[in-house]
Amino acid sequence: MKATRLAIPDVVLIEPKVFGDARGFFFESFNQKTFNEATGTNHQFVQDNHSRSSQGVLRGLHYQIQQPQGKLVRVARGKVWDVAVDIRKSSPTFGQWVGAELSEDNQHQLWVPPGFAHGFVVLSESADFLYKTTDYYAPEHERCIAWNDPQLAIRWPYEGEPRLSAKDTQGLTLAAAEVFV
Repeated sequence: MKATRLAIPDVVLIEPKVFGDARGFFFESFNQKTFNEATGTNHQFVQDNHSRSSQGVLRGLHYQIQQPQGKLVRVARGKVWDVAVDIRKSSPTFGQWVGAELSEDNQHQLWVPPGFAHGFVVLSESADFLYKTTDYYAPEHERCIAWNDPQLAIRWPYEGEPRLSAKDTQGLTLAAAEVFV
């Protein structure tokens, strides 16, 4: 496994070792010890989630202001552009974002720690998106930052207007959002 700290060093791109041949492939998608060593953390995961979305669907930028969730995300089928935004006011990278392409072909994973807003846009016809979380989903604490906040200036590699949920159309700017201290 290869672990690369991105421009925001708390966000880690994980490239598992994939063993493939004419029959297909095998890789270890998660190992607690290896994950802890790669990220320098000791988070335990409590929930696994799976979403399927069609091309142009943009989900995010989501976070929980209480019960913040760290997320280990990957794509089992298709391709997405995945984004993490640092919303920890005391962080030197507050308001900055990093992105990575996650796909069934590259098998990359992204570690998005607690204190970050997270989102993705589907680039393929559809995508199955899987993620492990370090805390349970708590809808009463969920918040959303606008995907197109000019202050963030995220470069989404998708032409046209993305398809959003009703909740995501109500996303606030970073300046108006509740953030972490």
